[in-house]
Amino acid sequence: MRRTAGLDMRFFQSFRLDAANHSLWRGSERVQITPKAFDVLRYMVERAGNLVTQDELLAAIWPETYVNPEVLRKYILEIRKVLGDRLDRPIFIETVTKRGYRFVASVTEEQAYASETLPTPPVTEPADSDVVASKQKVSSKWTLLQRFLIPAALLILAAVAITGFVWRARNRNNALQSSNTSIAVLPFADMSPGKDQEYFSDGLTEELINNLSRVPGLKVVARSSAFQFKGKNEDPRTVGQKLGVANILEGSVRKEGNRVRIIAELTKTGDGFQVWSETYDREVTHIFAAQDEIAHAVTDALQLKLLNSNASVTSKGSRTSNSDAYQAYLQGEYFIARGQDKDDLDKALSYADQATKLDPDFAPAWAQRAQVLQTLASVALIENDDGFRRAREGAEKAIAFDPNLATGYMALGLVQINHDWDWQGATDSLKKAGTLEPGSAAVLGDRAYLARNLGRIDDAVAFYKQAIALDPLRANFHLALGYVLFLQGRYDEAHAALQRAQELNPQLSSLHLTRGKVLFSEGHPQEALVEMEKETGDWEKLSGESLAYYAVGRRADSEAALQKLIATHQYDCAYQIAEVYAFRGETDKAFEWLDRAYRQRDPGTPEFRSNPLMNRIHNDPRSAELLKKLHLPT
Repeated sequence: MRRTAGLDMRFFQSFRLDAANHSLWRGSERVQITPKAFDVLRYMVERAGNLVTQDELLAAIWPETYVNPEVLRKYILEIRKVLGDRLDRPIFIETVTKRGYRFVASVTEEQAYASETLPTPPVTEPADSDVVASKQKVSSKWTLLQRFLIPAALLILAAVAITGFVWRARNRNNALQSSNTSIAVLPFADMSPGKDQEYFSDGLTEELINNLSRVPGLKVVARSSAFQFKGKNEDPRTVGQKLGVANILEGSVRKEGNRVRIIAELTKTGDGFQVWSETYDREVTHIFAAQDEIAHAVTDALQLKLLNSNASVTSKGSRTSNSDAYQAYLQGEYFIARGQDKDDLDKALSYADQATKLDPDFAPAWAQRAQVLQTLASVALIENDDGFRRAREGAEKAIAFDPNLATGYMALGLVQINHDWDWQGATDSLKKAGTLEPGSAAVLGDRAYLARNLGRIDDAVAFYKQAIALDPLRANFHLALGYVLFLQGRYDEAHAALQRAQELNPQLSSLHLTRGKVLFSEGHPQEALVEMEKETGDWEKLSGESLAYYAVGRRADSEAALQKLIATHQYDCAYQIAEVYAFRGETDKAFEWLDRAYRQRDPGTPEFRSNPLMNRIHNDPRSAELLKKLHLPT
């Protein structure tokens, strides 16, 4: 039987455009093309040889939405790239200056055939009497089928059809409902002439994420997951599946001097339909107004209420009229996002200092400065007490200049957790941050960290799961979830979380250390040792080997690893050193190092109570004394 193409199939050169299945093929290979670019291509192919004006295309593809013509040119460019076409010598799409486009390749169609007649096999005729009897039996059976079975079959088919209709309608309604509740803001592309404004385009993206996180009922994917798609030009449907969102906001930034042009586009991930698009030409000093307009346009398109719809998204205290201060702040954010390398943190602090000097009332810059200082102090890159003192001052200034800035309360909350051990203060700070940015994965992660320190492991698990829903591709959240599940003894779930963390980042420090702790808690010390030896972090590997070697009976190797840990990390790992001594049953040395961890304000110290590796010393009277000093219940 020969199968041919239908009326929805069109051929041009080596390509086959299948309109019915919304797909483009080159020979037997399917070609990757975004849904909206496909729609533009299909419209032109169906009118091959005819001039299609820009206005005609815009009206046909976006019938109920205003779309900037710049967006159409972007899709034409994508189509040319997919087809391998050239603007100067077009094979497929010819640009007619100031008028529109023409599809110039020859297009053919073929009529479909449902099937071809097959040869009929020969039939041996029976005797005449047998023929009559046989025909009577067949006639009788057919009458029975008509009378009873066919009506029953029709009822079944009707029931299936109704059920299918109800199922599709219900799921269509669910899809329509969910389309207004989730969004990812993908990194805006830097289209500046020198391609040197990446910090600015990244900063704009992050500000939009923060602004939209203030919208009640809107799920906004966090920065670390959204930025996984930077520069990848992925199909919206793929992005939607990976991030679990129904909409994406993307665009570009072109900055020259003090002028900036922003193109923003809102697209549904289910079908690639572009909901809204706009271009903004502003001076840098007016960038906040553009951010507000974009956020308002997005929430209007999704039919959500943006807090007070008549108000600005960004509060006045979070703005600056000094464009140099704002750009220094964005530079600082750029280096913070690169990680916890000392050089990057030093650069971030330098830019934060510059921003606060240029505009002493600029609240986000003070919050940024506090964030960097508390990070430097937490990992012992600067003196502990002085670093946290300056971090606290920065956070308090940020809150004073803008009481509605969530990052100010977050920075203060981390100082209260990691240095002050002011648990009620930290609870109040992070609760306030959560009220201001209900959709912030970072706030949820900090609240999980606080709950973990307080021994409220159930709450920590719940908060980490909520954070992962908003930041699904952030490996650190999966690692943290695996660790708190380990603290609860939920080992199978811990392994699953750690496996996901490894899939996202195989080089993640503390990954193998945590899995090793799970394994020897399950009674698999040899497997635990194998994991510890794979660990990528320096102190993490030494700590893990000290524990694992002891668990397999290699006491000398355990002691050697521990002494190396003490020699290289006594100022930032006092708690981990105490953990090894406690696990080995050396109680006096464990408390000696716990006391040192308390004096050094080691961030791990409050976890003493919930850590199962400390079980051997929990009943010692000194445990209650330590908990009292930590302001924790005994």
